[in-house]
Order: sequence, then C-alpha cells, then structure tokens
Amino acid sequence: MDGRNFSRNLFLFLFLCNVYLYCTTTEVCSNSILPGSKGYPGEVGAEGEEGRMGKTGPPGQRGLTGRYAEKGEMGRIGKMGPNGMRGDKGQDGINGLPGLKGKPGTTCDCGRYRKVVGQMNININKLKNAVKFLKNVVLGIKETEKMFYLLVTEARRYRDSLLNCKLRGGSLAMPRTTETKTLLADYIREADLTHVFIGLKVGVTEVGYMYVDGNSFLNSTVGSLQSPRMDKGDCVQLDSTGAWSQVDCGTTQYYICEFVKIKNTSATSVL
Repeated sequence: MDGRNFSRNLFLFLFLCNVYLYCTTTEVCSNSILPGSKGYPGEVGAEGEEGRMGKTGPPGQRGLTGRYAEKGEMGRIGKMGPNGMRGDKGQDGINGLPGLKGKPGTTCDCGRYRKVVGQMNININKLKNAVKFLKNVVLGIKETEKMFYLLVTEARRYRDSLLNCKLRGGSLAMPRTTETKTLLADYIREADLTHVFIGLKVGVTEVGYMYVDGNSFLNSTVGSLQSPRMDKGDCVQLDSTGAWSQVDCGTTQYYICEFVKIKNTSATSVL
C-alpha cells in the first residue's frame, strides 16, 4: 500500500517537471513575434500639404553682364527749363554787301519851308530843355547815354526793392563803370541820403560778388570790392561817397532803379 502511493507521487512529480520544462521553452511561451517576409510595394499616397518656407540662403555670385538691349523710342519733349545766364557779347559779323543804287530824288523847292523848319527846331529845343528840367528837377531822374536812374524814396527790404523795380519795368541799379558809380553817389548825396540798395549781391564767383542779372562783378570796370565776410549780410549798399559795403537783406532802406533807354521811351514812363 505504501509502495503504491510512493510510485504514484513519483509519477506525478515527473509529469509536473516535464510540463514545467515544456512551458519554459521560448518556442511555446515566448510573447515575441518574428517579422514576416517583405511585402509588395504599396500604392502612391496622396500629395501632402506644402511645407513651411525655409530660411533665406546666402546670396549667390554676381552674374555675367547681359547684352545691351535695342535703343528705345525717343521720349516726349520735357518742359522748358529756366533761362540761363546771359552770355558774353559776340564778335562783330562781316559787313554786308552794299545795297542797290536808289532812284534819283526830285528837286525840292525848300525856300518856303525854311521858316517853318527853323521854327520847328526852336520849338524842339525848348521841348528838350523842358524835358531835361522835368527829369532833373521835378522827377529827380539821372541818366547816362544808355540808362535812366530813379531814386525811390520808399524804404523797402532788398527783395521788395528788386520786385518794385521790376514792376516799374527796370531793375535795381547795377553800376558797371566808375562814371556810373560816381553819378549814383552824387545822386545819393544830392538827396541828402547816406546809402541805398543797389543790384549787387554776394555770390559764388571768382570775386565773391555778382549782379542781380546773373553777370559776374569781375567783368565790370567799376573797381574792386573786399572779399565778403560771413558775419555781414548778403546784399550790397552804395553810400554818398561812392563806397559800397555789405548789408543785411532784411533791413529797409531806399534804393535806386535803372531803366534801359529804348526808342520812344520817355522819363515819365519809369514812374
């Protein structure tokens, strides 16, 4: 009886040992899955969304110079620019050919006209003297062979003086010879004044001054001027002694206008 129980227990022990060994092998109890064989290629997928823009790369090397293009069409004519500075006087041209001989004139019987012509000459001389008196005494106008000069006794700034002379048909006086400067200095002294504006300003020229019409002071024969000073004004005044000096353009004082003599122009037309 005891031997049978021992045999049964031994058989059960051996059976359990075999079961344990069988379960602990990797072939049966392992959870790992072995990879299968490579499959066939799949179908092409749908196009994905556009990726984000990357960083700007470094600049490339400078390319070769391209070929010149064909000449384009001529552009439209632009607006006319401002008037340039007055040029120097040109040389005299060649004399022209003599004209054709005129027809012979008729004989004049001037005996009866001599008295009338003589009286007309007397009247013309009287008229000239009256005009001269009007210009020199009543109107106070001075003149040279080519110019009228009017001293305006209305105090204005330099810019306003220049504009007023232009409205009268002239410009600020620009003495270009010693004789003209002396005439204007006497004009100032006779009016019991000390100084007036004239048409000369500080400018970027060889001597540092230029006339208001754009011509350089270097081309005149009126004399020399001291180099302009930065602490003085940009405008120029003439005094009763014939000397001129820099003055602030914002000051107000009298001034002299000049007018070019032309045919059929009277002194009263400059007022």
